[in-house]
Amino acid sequence: MRIGIVCYPSHGGSGVVATELGKELAERGHVVHFMSYQLPFRLDRFQPNVFYHEVDMLAYPLFKYPPYTLALINRLAEVAAGEELDIIHAHYAIPHSFCAHMAREILGDRRLKVVTTLHGTDITLVGSDPSFKRITRYSIEKSDGVTAVSCSLSEETRRVFAVDRPVRTIYNFVNTTRFFRQADAREVVGCPPGDCRVLVHISNFRPVKRVPDVVEIFARVRREITAKLLLVGDGVQRREAAETAGKLGVRDDVIFLGTQDNVLPILSAADLFLLPSEKESFGLGALEAMACGVPVISSDAGGLPEVISHGETGFLAPVGDVKTMARYAVKLLGDEAALRKMGEAARLRAREHFDSSLIVPQYESFYREILGETPGA
Repeated sequence: MRIGIVCYPSHGGSGVVATELGKELAERGHVVHFMSYQLPFRLDRFQPNVFYHEVDMLAYPLFKYPPYTLALINRLAEVAAGEELDIIHAHYAIPHSFCAHMAREILGDRRLKVVTTLHGTDITLVGSDPSFKRITRYSIEKSDGVTAVSCSLSEETRRVFAVDRPVRTIYNFVNTTRFFRQADAREVVGCPPGDCRVLVHISNFRPVKRVPDVVEIFARVRREITAKLLLVGDGVQRREAAETAGKLGVRDDVIFLGTQDNVLPILSAADLFLLPSEKESFGLGALEAMACGVPVISSDAGGLPEVISHGETGFLAPVGDVKTMARYAVKLLGDEAALRKMGEAARLRAREHFDSSLIVPQYESFYREILGETPGA
């Protein structure tokens, strides 16, 4: 198949999944064309069957803001026609799915199929806003196939938008043969084994991630156990998180690492991953932590209970219940045998339920279904 993938190139989960999906599909013999305003950060090396097309934006005084959506529509149409794409796979309804539909209309090519994958905020935040709700529903209804990254998001999509078409759940994934705990990683972060525990949080630091809650959980843990907190990412809550650390007296033990392209060494150094989000449609960071044998303590929001098995691979608590999350963390970090057992279970769950070898074939099958091909064709 000849597949176009349009996604955000940034460090969010949707961009990571879209890029990793394209790379996996290329390894399976498909030709994949990425389209975005810059190179996706995980598309960091040459790979056969993978191509990148940058979206060029016109700088013209008439426009107050660069007209990215118009430039994207034009680029999608050019690539779809020039490369004879079978499918455009749009990650996010707005603007990517809508732009894919407009490109198809321009081409007048009904053979070209549009698949839309919903990742979360395009439904829970952007799409549900009155300014975008109608166009989001249009993008979903006009798609030849729609997927969501969790059952929770599938159900929310049907509830919020009352769409008539089915929304297929295809989970996010990780390649566990490439993503696993690396040796000697703790030395890199300056916390040698036996000296202290390492807690990690990775996100884009938006309010929905509740980063100050991460710091408060850590502060409660720090009262009982020598530990460090590694905060990976950047965003509007960075300053608030730093202020919270100062107020709680743990500023010296909270390390802001900023945005990182390669999180594997950091997760390999972790004893525990914290994700107390207010909304989380899947929690890719949690899955990548689990693939490294790191238990997760998180809120029970959205799709997180579908990823984390409470009491086996981590612990879940209500949103905002930092006291309970901290209690779980202290208990687990204080029991080396239990911590190791839960880490092994986390790795096993990632491999048996969310490995790319299980999930990518689901996308292939979905594509063939959309194209009207028989299984195995």
